[in-house]
Parts: sequence; structure tokens; C-alpha cells
Amino acid sequence: MPTPGPAPYLPKATQPVRGVVWGIHLILPLLGLWLLLAQPHINIFWQHNGSHFWLIILVAGVNVVLGVLISEASRRRQDARLFLVSMVFLSSAGFFFLHGLATPKFILATGSVGFDIGQQVGLSIAAAFAFASALPLDERAAKSVLGSQHFIRGALVGVMVLWGLASLIPGLTPLSEPPLVSPMNWLMWASVPGVVLYAAASVMMFLLHRRRPSAMLISLITAYALLAESMIAGMSQLNWHLSWWEWHILLTLAFVFVGYSAYLQFRREGSSAGLFDSVTLSATVARIRRDYDQALEELVEHVRRGEPMAATRMSGKFRLNEGQAAVLDRAGQALAQERELSERLAALVAVNAQTRVGLPEEQLLTTSLERVRQAYGDVKIALIADGKTQIGSRNYHFTDGNPIRREQLLAFPLTVEGNLAGVLEVPIGRTNQDEALAATLAGQLSLSLENARLYQALHTLFHQYMSPDVAHALLSDPAQAELGGQVKELTALFADLKGFTTFSERVTPGEIVEMLNRYHTAAVPCILNNRGTIVQFVGDALLALFNAPATQDGHARLACQAALQMQRAAAEIAEEMAWRVDSVEWPTFRVGVNTGPALVGNIGSPELRGFNAMGDAVNVAARLQTLAEPGTVVIGETTYQQLGEGARVNPLGPLSLKGKQERVAAYVLTEMT
Repeated sequence: MPTPGPAPYLPKATQPVRGVVWGIHLILPLLGLWLLLAQPHINIFWQHNGSHFWLIILVAGVNVVLGVLISEASRRRQDARLFLVSMVFLSSAGFFFLHGLATPKFILATGSVGFDIGQQVGLSIAAAFAFASALPLDERAAKSVLGSQHFIRGALVGVMVLWGLASLIPGLTPLSEPPLVSPMNWLMWASVPGVVLYAAASVMMFLLHRRRPSAMLISLITAYALLAESMIAGMSQLNWHLSWWEWHILLTLAFVFVGYSAYLQFRREGSSAGLFDSVTLSATVARIRRDYDQALEELVEHVRRGEPMAATRMSGKFRLNEGQAAVLDRAGQALAQERELSERLAALVAVNAQTRVGLPEEQLLTTSLERVRQAYGDVKIALIADGKTQIGSRNYHFTDGNPIRREQLLAFPLTVEGNLAGVLEVPIGRTNQDEALAATLAGQLSLSLENARLYQALHTLFHQYMSPDVAHALLSDPAQAELGGQVKELTALFADLKGFTTFSERVTPGEIVEMLNRYHTAAVPCILNNRGTIVQFVGDALLALFNAPATQDGHARLACQAALQMQRAAAEIAEEMAWRVDSVEWPTFRVGVNTGPALVGNIGSPELRGFNAMGDAVNVAARLQTLAEPGTVVIGETTYQQLGEGARVNPLGPLSLKGKQERVAAYVLTEMT
């Protein structure tokens, strides 16, 4: 069963209690209209032409001002919804004004048909604009509306001019004739679509308000609802009765409500630039946010470059007053400092990440310095040389470990294991946290430098005393040094120097060590280059494994290639060094290679252990090595089978090996292609 999502956000204006109060206020005018129509004796007649005329002139004027303001906002934001909202106000204001001009005894001696129906016609036209303004117009539709705005305005003005001429020039059309005595029933039904359009527009605007809470949207929703109620009140056609005056009051309230909301927002923001931004289409809202984000980025860059009153540069673009520009300047400065802090913290994280990857010291310092300079400025590092810490012509002598200040520079000691290793020079004065951040950077770089040197020492030590595969495994996962192992197929390579004992008896110890080092220096790369792992040096002998600890395809072929390369390298060494001891024959490698299962792992005690392999396959390789002639490679049956084509061998036949009851087939490997 899916988990129910969170309840939709309800802003203050749509919280249940306030929503009920708001709904009651909208229902009260309709209840009052019903009471007046149901009780004719209280629906009194009151005709005062002057009050009617000046009320309409005043309200229509307010409405025109609102329409012009919204129209200007539409032009500035290039927003189709604001244009349609402005047409709601301008169309209703125009026909309301024409209704006022038709007041008896001002232009016409009596009322007229146009006086009776003009406002319903105007409100119906405004309803169409209201409905269109509430639609979620896509980019194509919005562009079409904006492209037709001049035509729409011209058409509206044309309709209002024609209506005014037709209803105000006596005898020109039936609209200028005296009002009919009997009610026009068709007018009531003709007003219904307008009421429906206002209701639909109010609902759609309310849904928009739920997604994008705004006081201006609430005022617009209220205005649309009051315009709908005004149309309902006008259906009664009881001129000069209280029910007739009610639709005038409702119309007035609709306009005044929006105007008052705009005034309050202007007082709160101190500018008219964004009064109606909350009403705009979603695409316009996104564009405004992008503009603000871009402007904020520009402001931050101006502040970071030290330019005073950076916000003043944008006050014209966003129509900011002096107070707003000053507030924005302070906000920009705070944001710039926050950005500086974030960038420097990110640089510290980057330096810390470099510490963990085991980079060489020089590469670590170069990479870290490049990253740090992006956030801290012209940072410089110098390592101690000849007992001095010097950057350019500036010498630094740290006596108590505290930083040294020189004008706008702060120098920190870099230490390794508590000893002075270098100096870090950082520019300060850009933010209040400069000194603390610089001290943190110095501590992080000291730690990185110490880790780099420690890692290099361990790396060198491990790789000098064990095979690279084993060293890498232990450095990355020390748990692999635990006692224990696993059985897996591998190829073992045993090699020793035939004639080593005789040679040792006839030369000095120094010459023995030199000879061994020369041979092993030539042999070890042959094994490592074929991805073998050397697990033992025992005097003149060595043991290497293939397919352990790292798994390898074709491990038998790799071991045999290494063996042949060892013999060629050893022959070159013997030929090169033989002249030094003319009366002594130099030792020669003999190599045995065998493939089979063996126990591989860490063998020894908790105090001392080593990586090794044990099993029959390893023992057979050692026995084959003892049977090999100097300068040759002897391989077992399984090894030969895995070499495939391209291996040239000389069969030795079944051989009896020490410790083996069954005979073992063996071959002398001479060449591989």
C-alpha cells in the first residue's frame, strides 16, 4: 500500500479558518441581493444622478490606472497573462465609464437602453479576458497573444467608441432610445456565460495560488468573484433600486481591492517593479528567477573585486530605490563572503582528497597549490633548504610555531613529525575568516606532506622487500596480511645458480654478493615484467609464482616466458663478467617450472609471517630445477599442456623425482613463439 504523500501547502490566505471567513465575505453580497429581491419593500428606490456619475468616474479612473500599471508590467516582463489581466480592467473600466456618461441629465435627458445593458456587455467582454488570463498558456500560445496585443487593444477601443456613439447620440441607434418599461429577459440569460467564465477563472487562479502563494493572486481571485457577483446583481434590471446600486458597489470593491493590495505591496517593497510578478506565467517566473540569479552572480563578482556600491549598477535594471540598493549591497557583501568561505572549504576538501591518493610529494604540492590558489589567491609554498625557509627575498624564522605577518601576507610553518619542513604564505584581508582558514590550510598541507613522505617511505620499503603485487595488496588492505590462505592453481618457477658453491669457495665474499646482485638484478625484471610474484630469495635460489596472489590468464605461458628471458639475461651477465675472474667458471641459472594446485597465503606466526605457496606443484618445480642442465628450463606435463602451439621442447621422458612415487613427465623448453 503506497504511503500517502505530504499534505499540500496551505498559505495563510487559504488556511481553513481564513478560507471560510473569506468565503463568507463573498457570499454575503449574494445573500443581501436575495433579501432585497425577496423583500421588495426594503429594496427602496433612490435616484441621485450626480452621485452616480461621480462614483463611476472615480472608480473607472482607478480601474484605468490599474490596467495601465498591469499593462506596463506586461510590456516589461513580456508576459501574456499580465496583458490579459490588464484587458480585464481596461475593458470593464471603459464600459463602466460609458455607463456613467449615459447617466440621465448629463448627456441624455433620460436614460437609454445602452445605459441599462452597457455594463453587462462590458463585464461579459472582461469575463472572456479573465478566463483567458487564468489558462496555463504554453510558450507558443503566449507568443501568439503578445503578437496580437496591439490588435486586441485596438479592437477593444473600437468597440467602446462605437458603443459610446451608438448609446449617447440621440436617435442614432436603438441603444440611445429611452429605456424599456418591461425587463429584458434575454439580458439575464446573456449574462450567464460571463458569470460562468468569471467563476472558472477564479477557480483556476486559486489553483495557481496553491502552487505559488501570493497576496496579489488572492486579490485578483477576489476581484473576479466580485465581478461575477456584480453581473448577477445587474440581472435584476431594477434601475436606481438598492439591488441596482449593489452591483455598482461590488464593481467598485473589486477594483479597490486589487488597487489596495498593489498599494500595500508597494509600501512593503518600496518599488513597483515586481508588483505583479506573482501573477505571471510559469515561464516568465522562471525567466525572472534566472535574471535575478544572474544579477546576483554579477553583484557577487563586483563585490569580490572590491567595487563599492556594486548594487547601484543594477538599480536601473531592476528599478531599485536607494534603500533597496543599499540593502542589496550589504546582502551581496555577505553572500560574497559566504561564497569565499565555501570555495575555501571546498579547496580544503580537495587537498584532503589529494592526501589519500598517495601522490609523490612534488606532485602532491603542485596539484594542491593549483587548487588552493583558485580559492585563496596567490598562495606560495617553499620547502626547507639548507636549513632555511625562504620565499623569494623573504626569509622566515619560526621560533615558537606561530604564524608571521608581513603586511597582507601571513606565513605559517609546515611541519612533518613536529619538525619544520617548509613555509606556507597566504594573502589575507578579503574576509573575516582569512586567518582561521589560512591556519586550517597550513595544518592540512602539513598533514598531507607528512602522509606523502610516510607513504613514499612505506612504498619504497615494501617494494624493496616483497613483490609489487603483494606490496600493493598490503598497502591497500592490511587485513590481507592475516594468517591463512586458499588453494588455487598456479605456476611455480624455481631457479638457482649451478656452480655457485665452487664459485663461492674461490672468490671473496664481496665478489659473491656482487655476483648475486648482478644475476638477481637481471632476473627480477624478467619475472615482474611477466606479472610474476617473487616470494623467496634463498642464497642463490629464488621462487616465483604466477596466478598468485593476483589471478592471471595464461599464467603457465607467462612463467615460461620469464624463465627463457632469465636464461638469456644470465648468459649476457656471465659473458660480461667472466673476464674479471679468469680462473673461475661463473655460475649459470637452471630453472624448473611446474603448474598445479597449491596452498597460497600468509604462512608463519603472529609475530613473523611471509607470503608463500605450499603443495606438490611447488615441490615438483623445485625437483625439476635440480634436474635441469645449466642454462636450460625444464617444465612439467601440465605446464607443457597449457602452453599450446608455439612451444618447442625436448622430451625427457618419465622421470623419478625425490618424494614422488609415480614418475613425472618433463620437457626441456627451448623456445616459445
